[in-house]
Formats: sequence, structure tokens, C-alpha cells
Amino acid sequence: MSGILRVVIAEPSSLVADGLRMMLEEAGGFYTVGTVSDGSMLDERLRVWNADLAIINPSLIDGRWARNIKASLPSLQSVRSLAIVYGVFDDELLRQFDAVAKIVDAPASIVGKLRHMASSGADGRTDGGYELTDRERDILMSVARGRTNKEIADEYNISIHTVISHRKNIARKTGIRSVAGLTVYALLNNMIDCHDLE
Repeated sequence: MSGILRVVIAEPSSLVADGLRMMLEEAGGFYTVGTVSDGSMLDERLRVWNADLAIINPSLIDGRWARNIKASLPSLQSVRSLAIVYGVFDDELLRQFDAVAKIVDAPASIVGKLRHMASSGADGRTDGGYELTDRERDILMSVARGRTNKEIADEYNISIHTVISHRKNIARKTGIRSVAGLTVYALLNNMIDCHDLE
């Protein structure tokens, strides 16, 4: 993944589309090239706007396209797609997207999925994967609790260099670099609760 990622948002609600666009602006590294509120225009717009990623509300997928989205919408073969879900959809339909996010997911989680998709190869894998390892989760929880790199190193009997390496991996996988952002991520993903914070 390098440079600015060009994103198309396909969403019938202008309120939701604006919220997604603002979320991407705040995250940095994304540029919303356009929005589509009508599924019949999706294929053409993806091609014309030369998008890298598409955030798509599956409700825009016409019933006749649902069995094989990428065959029915050829431009999606070269664009990674994230289904943004706030309704009930058939699992067969959702499996055709590169990733699925719920509208109630934390912005950091949605941004992380988009970055993961952008950095994935043809087989959908990255060099280290998207899921945090158990040790990375431990380090993240310690960071969220306000521990310094030295305190974390002492706690887990590892070097400060190893702590820093884990923190870089956590930032790459979650798309979050600030301690405050990681704390919010840990809270929203039930890794810690408010009582754990000093």
C-alpha cells in the first residue's frame, strides 16, 4: 500500500455517505473520489473514477447481480470492496465482498479493514495478517493502560526494541498510531474496561 487510496462510497443515505467520507478524511491516506446512491451506476462510476477501494451498502446490489457480483459488475474485479452493513443480508451475498463491516463498528476498525484490503495481495493476505497476535493484544492493553515501553518490556521480560516492534505491527494492523486512539480501540473491542485505566 502506498500513496493516497482512492475510495468510492456506494450508499443510498447521504447522511451515512457523508459520515464515511469524514471518517476517511480524519484517518488520512484516503481520498473519496465520489459517491454513488444508485446501484445501476456503480460499475460505470468505479471505472471512470479509477478507484482503489469501494465501500458498498449491499442494498444497492440488484437481485440479479447478487449471485456473482464481480461478474455482473466487472469493474469490481480490480477494486477491493468493503460491505458496510446495517441491515440483514444473505451470507452468500456478503461473502463476495473482500471484507464486511457493520455501521456500528468503531471507525478505527473500519479504517483498519480498508487498509488491510489495500495492502493485501491477490490471495487476500498481507505479510503479517490483519489479526493481532496474543502478544500484540497484551502490548496493546498495556499501552492503553498508560504503561511506558520500558514498563511493558519489564512486565513481559522482553527488550524495549521488541516492544517497539510490536507497537509498529499494532499500528500497521489497526491503522491507529496515537495512544489515545489505541485506548479507544481497546475499549471498543472489549480488551479493557474503564476500570483498567489509571
